Amino acid sequence: MIELTEQAAAKVREMLAEEEHPEKLYLRFSVQYGGCSGLSYGLGFDQEKTDKDEVLEFHGVRVLVNRNDEPFIKGTVIDYKESLMGGGFSIENPNAIATCGCGSSFRTATEAGKPEDC
Repeated sequence: MIELTEQAAAKVREMLAEEEHPEKLYLRFSVQYGGCSGLSYGLGFDQEKTDKDEVLEFHGVRVLVNRNDEPFIKGTVIDYKESLMGGGFSIENPNAIATCGCGSSFRTATEAGKPEDC
């Protein structure tokens, strides 16, 4: 469904180490309607797993993805990159036909007919 690179997993493990009860936390990767291009990504920690969630594990990091999001994110790779300006997560989604300038909002072919929010 998705992939979390080793570099991204290392950064997530580092962030988890700063949380209280990290063993109870999952990394949730989600999609919401909204943003400049129609859909936006969500990435954060969550303790609650639902029966709609797929649990994936990458390099020691447990990731939750709602099965309803799969058509929008299938094949997506989440990476973490360091640069002189700092570091950040990057999301490469093969389903995105358009993205906004910041990369946190996207549109898929199935969403292309819906009105934009910006």
